[in-house]
Amino acid sequence: MSVDQAFSLARTRYAALGIDAEAAVQAVLDIPISLHCWQGDDVSGHLFRDQALSGGIMATGSYPGRAQNAVQLRADLDMALSLIPGRHKLNLHAIYADTEEKVDLDGLTPRHFERWVEWAAPRGMGLDFNPTCFSHPMAASGLTISHADPSVADFWVRHCQVCRVIAMDLARQTGQTCVLNLWFPDGMKDTPADIAAPRARMAAALDRVFQSGTLPGVVETLESKVFGIGSESYVVGSNEFCLGYAATRNRGVCLDTGHFHPTESVADKIPTVLLYVPSLLLHLSRPVRWDSDHVVTLDDTVTSIAHTLVRTNTLAKTHIGLDYFDASINRVAAWVIGARNARLALLQALLEPVAAIQQAENAGDYTARLAITEQAKTLPWSAVWDYACAQAGVPTDWLDTVRAYERDILKVR
Repeated sequence: MSVDQAFSLARTRYAALGIDAEAAVQAVLDIPISLHCWQGDDVSGHLFRDQALSGGIMATGSYPGRAQNAVQLRADLDMALSLIPGRHKLNLHAIYADTEEKVDLDGLTPRHFERWVEWAAPRGMGLDFNPTCFSHPMAASGLTISHADPSVADFWVRHCQVCRVIAMDLARQTGQTCVLNLWFPDGMKDTPADIAAPRARMAAALDRVFQSGTLPGVVETLESKVFGIGSESYVVGSNEFCLGYAATRNRGVCLDTGHFHPTESVADKIPTVLLYVPSLLLHLSRPVRWDSDHVVTLDDTVTSIAHTLVRTNTLAKTHIGLDYFDASINRVAAWVIGARNARLALLQALLEPVAAIQQAENAGDYTARLAITEQAKTLPWSAVWDYACAQAGVPTDWLDTVRAYERDILKVR
């Protein structure tokens, strides 16, 4: 049976439940998903190649073919993008400045990212951005913007300030919203005597970062964390801190699926957070026992997030990005697998008969609510996915293409 024939049958099944499968395909292909550049080179970046990873970040594995420079990284991204349906953006960290200049983090300017703009603009891709507050001598103590030493805190304030300027320029040049996400590794391995002062210092420092007000074309978010390597006992930027700060300063919040206790539901947090902040950034990852940043699979966490976004009509306020770094498998395949699964979860959610489920709920018919919800799981969504891939001009089966790229390009680096 051809892809079109299978889709025709599936479309009929969905139409009987009041769902326009064709509209769902067009909608899911139009949702931007931001690919994270750091998957391609194990968070090495281009500014400080001799600097060891810090801040609780660890890329494990030694699979061959890691990108050694920006040219190779963009080539790998192009290969990945050719196999992923739909609209995409690229998420850059500050250490991915593509320049021959010797410049520190607080001296970065938009010109250091011109080559990324020249690559993204013809592809119709927006660029997201992040200050890099780790893997730097000024972060060696485990504290950055919350440090008690003004010379250290001031350095990181300046870095965040120049990143805001860069984000505004990326938005202007690409004509698309740039999400600027601020995450700080600040914390302590053992229990501190004073847990209040670092948070007060972080709040005051952030006020200095944002003192120029909101920026055109830029959505700014704060990302919290439960713990990390080297900050097992205390994290300054906790969920309560980031949510409280964002809610009182009209900033967005980033929810990373790896930054919460395994029993917490990120999906459940989404509609609550959006009651108090103007926008939400989701970092999709797959934690295994800790924030180990595994490749996104089509698991309960991702599917429940997608269903929540659709059921609560909060997609318009939400920005979706990937955030993991797996060096144990082919890095291009890691992008493809994670991005396709993120979009597939969204398609499943868009194909759910939400109106019928909510009608049953509003009528107090919880038997029908459960029955329809479960029935939807067996509907022929895979036929709709194959059609979506065909519409986007990408293959359904892609592994052999990546293997050929590995053989011809990655293994000869």
